[in-house]
Amino acid sequence: MQGIVTKIIPFSSVDGPGNRTAIFLQGCNINCKYCHNPETRKQCINCGVCVEHCPEKALSFEEGKVSFDASKCISCDTCIKVCPNDSTPKSKYMTAEEVMSVVKKQIPFIRGITVSGGECMLQPDFIKELFILAKKENLGTLIDSNGTIDFREYPELLAVSDGVMLDIKAFFNEDHRNVTGADNYKILENAQYLGENSKLCEVRAVIAPDLYDPIKNLKAMGEFLIPLYRINPFRIKIIAYRPMGVRKEYSSMRVPTKEELEKLKNILSDMGFEEIIII
Repeated sequence: MQGIVTKIIPFSSVDGPGNRTAIFLQGCNINCKYCHNPETRKQCINCGVCVEHCPEKALSFEEGKVSFDASKCISCDTCIKVCPNDSTPKSKYMTAEEVMSVVKKQIPFIRGITVSGGECMLQPDFIKELFILAKKENLGTLIDSNGTIDFREYPELLAVSDGVMLDIKAFFNEDHRNVTGADNYKILENAQYLGENSKLCEVRAVIAPDLYDPIKNLKAMGEFLIPLYRINPFRIKIIAYRPMGVRKEYSSMRVPTKEELEKLKNILSDMGFEEIIII
């Protein structure tokens, strides 16, 4: 079995507790307006636009497909900037064993691995195979998900997962559709299911004031989550929208102030949440 891997970050302190290796899988099923890595949304269609623009000739055509030579790449991201398909020519098919061979280089300096995306739950069988190998190395395993895929259908995957880091883009469905183009019913169902089964380890909300009312949404989200928090505490991350890496048409949205973020943190703190992190 192979997965479509966008990139592997050897050491990350923001993708779960402790130092971790983060594996990003290619492909996503929603369209967040503030997406900071839109190049992970779709698979490469080998159109060749990036080949023409690569200043270091790290890209070429081989048998009708774009080929990437990492030894020539200077990480200028020109290929990503010119791609008309929200993709990257740098993604590649890898087996779980190949990914673990990269992960093992970091042992014993990491606490575990986190699989993200794109939306990694579009490749659940690959994640399960990878997590089984990680557990053999005594590594922690976390899933970073937008919550649109029903976790109840993957009990074997959850059995080898320490937990899920779940995005709640907006609590109210109308706002969620404005942010992502998709409903959030399944996301809230997943939050309920994961929380009741002590598999919810983190909930994240990106604060983009131009897209919805943050106070109204955070209050409702907190009221929904607090009963689950009492079952098994989890961390909440309040993440400020920033224009870095976003598509040009969404780069001028307002960045929330530090005072606004602190007010949201206080709202959740007053409800009883203890581990609240502002990013």
